[in-house]
Amino acid sequence: MITVVIVEDNKNIGQLLEHAINSHEDYSCLARFESAEAAVKGIPDLLPDVVLMDIGLPQMNGIEAVRQLKPVCPNVEFMMCTVYDEDENVFKALEAGANAYILKRSGHEELLQAIRDLYEGGSPMSSDIARKVVQKMQQTGKTDVRSLYGITKREEEILGYLAKGLLYREIANTLFISEKTMKKHIYNIYEKMHVNSKVEALNKYYGR
Repeated sequence: MITVVIVEDNKNIGQLLEHAINSHEDYSCLARFESAEAAVKGIPDLLPDVVLMDIGLPQMNGIEAVRQLKPVCPNVEFMMCTVYDEDENVFKALEAGANAYILKRSGHEELLQAIRDLYEGGSPMSSDIARKVVQKMQQTGKTDVRSLYGITKREEEILGYLAKGLLYREIANTLFISEKTMKKHIYNIYEKMHVNSKVEALNKYYGR
């Protein structure tokens, strides 16, 4: 059972999301908050697996809520669920600690699959959001960063696949290596870059 909390100020949208989650036996919506302030107070007590966080909330926005919640709830995964796909919002959300970014126009099946992918270690994003991330990566000078941290070509490949939202097992299959070897590469990347999560590693490597 994957537990979910929804943070959405539009009651109709919030109810639709809650219905979509609770209609599937593998998912359960623990609570729904209509403001970032209420979410910041309530989520640490609930500790769900995944939080669907709107950005355009009244007063405190969703990005700031994630920034405050992530240090308190490091094992909670945050997915931005929003109508916005501007570059600034995408990268601010990722920097704040979100691991996924999906647009509200996504279908319910796509949403549920994204929640599961996030729960299983992926970083799902809507295709147009993923395209923005890839474009940003391509615009960044990576050679100096590789030299700075001593990142190998194989480790750079893995970082690239992580940025596209692939799960560890998917990357291992793509590179024809075992999951044990894959995890060893991840450990080496974290050690070299002095980080504790894939989001930190990607932000540091791609200069976000």
